[in-house]
Amino acid sequence: MSTTTSRTAAGKAAASAADAASHRFATPWRAIFAGLCATLVGIGLARFAYTPLLPAIIDAHWFSASAATYLGAANLVGYLAGALLGGPMSARWPAPVVLRGLMLATAVSLLACAWPLDFAWFFGWRVVSGVAGGSLMVLAAPTVLAHVPQQQRGLASGMIFAGIGLGIAALGTLVPLLLHQGLGATWAGLAVLSLVLTALAWHGWPDAAPAHAAAASHATAARPAVARGALRALNVSYALNAVGLVPHMIFLVVFVSLGLGQGLAVGAQYWVVFGLGAIAGPVLAGYMADRLGFGAALRIAFGLQAAALALPALGLVGHGGLIVSSAVVGAFTPGIVPLVLGRVQELLAHHPSMQKAAWSRATTAFAVFQAGAAYGMSWLLASSGGHYAFLFAVGGGALVLALLADLVAGTLHPTP
Repeated sequence: MSTTTSRTAAGKAAASAADAASHRFATPWRAIFAGLCATLVGIGLARFAYTPLLPAIIDAHWFSASAATYLGAANLVGYLAGALLGGPMSARWPAPVVLRGLMLATAVSLLACAWPLDFAWFFGWRVVSGVAGGSLMVLAAPTVLAHVPQQQRGLASGMIFAGIGLGIAALGTLVPLLLHQGLGATWAGLAVLSLVLTALAWHGWPDAAPAHAAAASHATAARPAVARGALRALNVSYALNAVGLVPHMIFLVVFVSLGLGQGLAVGAQYWVVFGLGAIAGPVLAGYMADRLGFGAALRIAFGLQAAALALPALGLVGHGGLIVSSAVVGAFTPGIVPLVLGRVQELLAHHPSMQKAAWSRATTAFAVFQAGAAYGMSWLLASSGGHYAFLFAVGGGALVLALLADLVAGTLHPTP
């Protein structure tokens, strides 16, 4: 009886502390904006800037075409390491300190790329940018969402990850303008922009997790069996979704310009459509999740992406088909992230201390499969003699499997 009474008293105390914390942090918009800046810097700029800069890097004879390709993979290698290191770093140092340091490291890495001293120098700094991006992906949103009311977390999460889409879209206009000043000046300009965004986010990070999360961390020592099975299935679905994104992320422009023979200018137009979708996607996905629940929203996302990939896979590559395909996949390139994060938090709603580690594992699975798919599809493209439709078919098949895995998991492991 005394144990029950003490637990009840502890629960009331935690609830009171949580209420007090929510009053102190009644307007989380500054934190949401800080999270948006983090994803914009760590992923939107640091990762996606390399793609539009790749032709200029080769033309300026900074590196050979083959070396430049390997450099493109450096960020993905670092991203995987960052997904694994984010949790341990936040356990050792306060989250705001870690987040500020990661954003600063990203800006420094971009500045260092303005001087291509040699391959090792450039590769190392691209790895640094990847580590920072992977860690920011793991830490930024959970740090902010812990202070956002449950019924608003879908939209808030979508707004945080909209930074990725903003970065993709901004680079489409910013990089060509900066290139007029030279390739080195372009990297320096991106570094300055990252520093400005870091400064804007500096005081927006919440100081600590709410008291109710800390109290709940002692409520249990192990994940329940139901959540464990569902989380495994979620990791599989998220990893398969990473495979489905690769054809558009890497091959869309070259598919349109070379595969369809429509030229680089037309291919770039579809990349703009992709970028516009990436801006709206996270917010729309988060809004959908707030209305339908994260599980239902995820299944809709898997289905829509599979349909979008089926269009080029089946040769339905007219203007309208390509616009729809580019916009939908562009929307879910960042839009799938808040849905999976929300689903992790939904499955571990009663075990908040386990959410960050679970999210780190999901991000790691995504990073591994995305990097593997990028290399694998490059090999398939070369082996098939430029058969792009096959790549979209593989991506669409991966998304169908992601949907099936989620449906089976929902049957065997219903949400607790």
